[in-house]
Amino acid sequence: MASQTRRIISLLTIPLFLSLLMSSARAGSIAVYWGQNGNEGTLANTCATGYYKYVMLAFLTTFGNGQTPVLNLAGHCNPSSGTCTGLTSDIQSCQSKGIKVILSLGGASGSYKLTSKSDAQSVAKYLWNNYLGGSSSSRPLGSAVLDGIDFDIESGSSDYYGDLANYLSQYSSQSKKVYLTAAPQCPYPDSYLGPALQTGLFDYVWVQFYNNPQCQYSSGNTNNLVSSWNKWTSSFKVTNVFLGIPASSSAAGSGYIPPNDLTSKVLPAIKGSSKYGGIMLWNRYYDLQNNYSAQVKSSV
Repeated sequence: MASQTRRIISLLTIPLFLSLLMSSARAGSIAVYWGQNGNEGTLANTCATGYYKYVMLAFLTTFGNGQTPVLNLAGHCNPSSGTCTGLTSDIQSCQSKGIKVILSLGGASGSYKLTSKSDAQSVAKYLWNNYLGGSSSSRPLGSAVLDGIDFDIESGSSDYYGDLANYLSQYSSQSKKVYLTAAPQCPYPDSYLGPALQTGLFDYVWVQFYNNPQCQYSSGNTNNLVSSWNKWTSSFKVTNVFLGIPASSSAAGSGYIPPNDLTSKVLPAIKGSSKYGGIMLWNRYYDLQNNYSAQVKSSV
């Protein structure tokens, strides 16, 4: 009888153990890119949804090589005419909610490259004075002080981005940290950001698990994605790795993960990692159209 009782108690504790095991997995956050579609709503409204913890302003499409940096926020505002300073209150509204607002460099199209260490230092100084905690008479976003810089480098070369990260990190202080984030493609190592990521200076890395069939989810098969995820979380010094995915089937050429597949197949396969930080969505417009965040947030 005693043996049978112990067996019953043991069976009863299995669901409890599994529940505790699942609850011990790291709670994640959602990061999103905003700025490349005038129909995605305001930045303030984006932050007011309560879905996101990180919002990347996309993109600073021109910088380096002696060029005058250019901010491109699509249909939202025109920096050349000074209308982007209207985003100051939106940015501050986001930050008042504990959301980090980060300027993203690069993107899929643009004119950017770094040609030397001094070029990287010059770009870092420009970013500090015009978007971060420094001062300039021509701050495109007005007096708002952004929380950091995102590297979404998808063309050119990998040269000197590690130097740029190093120079930017030197502006961090006890009163205001400059967060560094990056959005590499999922084939490891990323051809543009590989050397920079090896510096160990990046706080958050949202790996793009899309438009790369060899390392993305496909038709119920998680093998390629999980294999790549394991490589990313074990190969360099970073605390938080995010799963970067399209927010709808229209947001990328391939790699879309239906919400139910994300919550039932993909997240359970990666959330056990101590470096799991959450998911990154491209982008706010597609998230708005597909209601993706609302469907997955409780599982992230």
